[in-house]
Amino acid sequence: MAPFRLAALIVLFACLVRAAIAAGTPPRLVVVIVVDGLPQEQVLKYRDQYGAGGFKLLLERGAWFANAHQAHAVTLTAPGHSAVLSGAYPYQTGIIANEWVDRRTLAAVYCTGDPAHSYIGEETKKLDGTSPANLRVTTLGDELRYSNGGQSKVLAVSGKDRGAILLAGKTGTAYMYMEKSGRFASTTYYMKEHPQWRERYYAGRPQDRWFGKPWTLALPETAYARSIADGQPWFPNYRGMGNRFPFAPGRGGAKPDAAYYVALMGTPYGDELTLEFARAAIEGENLGRNPAGVPDLLGVSLSTHDYVNHGFGPESRESQDHVLHLDRLIADFFRYLDKRFGLDSVLIALTADHGFLNVPEYGQSQGLPGVRIDSRKLMADLNAQLAARFGPGSYAAEFSYPTLYLDTKLIDANSIDRTEVESAAARILTEHPAIAAVFTRTQLESGALPEGRTATLVQRAWHRQLSGDLYVVQRPHAMFGSNVATHGSPYAYDTNVPLMLLGARWIRPGPSASYAEVVDLAATLAYLLETRPPSASEGRILGEILRAPAAATARPAKRGN
Repeated sequence: MAPFRLAALIVLFACLVRAAIAAGTPPRLVVVIVVDGLPQEQVLKYRDQYGAGGFKLLLERGAWFANAHQAHAVTLTAPGHSAVLSGAYPYQTGIIANEWVDRRTLAAVYCTGDPAHSYIGEETKKLDGTSPANLRVTTLGDELRYSNGGQSKVLAVSGKDRGAILLAGKTGTAYMYMEKSGRFASTTYYMKEHPQWRERYYAGRPQDRWFGKPWTLALPETAYARSIADGQPWFPNYRGMGNRFPFAPGRGGAKPDAAYYVALMGTPYGDELTLEFARAAIEGENLGRNPAGVPDLLGVSLSTHDYVNHGFGPESRESQDHVLHLDRLIADFFRYLDKRFGLDSVLIALTADHGFLNVPEYGQSQGLPGVRIDSRKLMADLNAQLAARFGPGSYAAEFSYPTLYLDTKLIDANSIDRTEVESAAARILTEHPAIAAVFTRTQLESGALPEGRTATLVQRAWHRQLSGDLYVVQRPHAMFGSNVATHGSPYAYDTNVPLMLLGARWIRPGPSASYAEVVDLAATLAYLLETRPPSASEGRILGEILRAPAAATARPAKRGN
């Protein structure tokens, strides 16, 4: 063999060995970004308008799935966030909605509420989110810390308490946005007092610098032809800032106050201050440079897009423009990570907790069957028909989307068979033109469900001990609630979300047509971190995107409890 060919083969072999070693070395920092209320469709819809380094970086240098889903029926913020790092569905996590009612007392329950704990240095109201007490499973961060004796640092930051707490898990630390002060704060569940780096960060009141600063379009007016115009009849006075661009938090006020801080989180500045606090946390906690040499985990939940879509709908130019601002903010955050660590040394994942339904009125204008469901009238009509059949009384006690709780005490007192009331209620509800299906407790407990994806997603979303007696599924493009637009259904517009991973040492770039679920992220990250999966994880390892491919394990057949 010629000497130069031998030398070339030696060099090639050395490169392959280094690549294999790198791929087999766990990352020192994993950053998981959850964009609240971002449908996969929106990520691709505006890709021609992205700058360099944000979504375009993930699309061009990362691996991403076009067909990734939050694979449970209750596509709400809390269940979605709990799925990201637990790898589990609501029937196991116990996070069945953002809020629900206690089956015995019918008292309100908030997903991260815990009266035993309070915010540090901030006002705490009843049902405020202060701990993961209601989360019944472990998360990736919990398992990571368990595997190395608690030496890994796990921290989560979000504009919503549930966004931070459910990413931080049982043993991490959560910081959430306080609408009264504009600061991020933790709770007594995690610590007695805030660390010094957090106190130093707020000494200069950085949250006030956007006071009166207008949110304006990122691009010229002509760039928004694919979205609907401002000032639609259904647009609100958005957080006191009007119903058309520009939106200025604090406009008309004398100085920053609670109204300003509430408005602030509804603009791109809310994402900016969240990412800035995340940077402060990285530096304050020295994340990614753990003296023990173990990996750290940072969760960042960006809440603003959900607020914008609720206020204007995903077809609005407010929503389009927010995605464009978000793209630039993420790019800036990635540049920071690159400067501090080297981007190839950090493993980044980006996903969402749910997608979004179009505004019903807009849907109607496009020939879609958009409709709003009045839940109060639905309950009144249901109770009237049940009373006519079974005798006086309100047999349907509470509707806490998406489940309905029957008054079992009334039913038992009248010596009525519970299954008979369930079946009658289900038949009555499905006669409503906007209701597609109703699943009863008897069906869900026994697993006697019809074939099909909807039934599978409902089974995953329903919890035997916590959920109501009837699970109500609306028809496509129908919505419950008083928002301009919302989410929560088992349909693709609500379930199909981005799932993107970036990390040159571990991830092979490119799009994937494979079906994937958000619960797969925890299993995949656990594999790369060389730690066991979370306790109730049902996801598979996304072996098709890994540098050193793992076997893409089959998803367990079990669908629910």
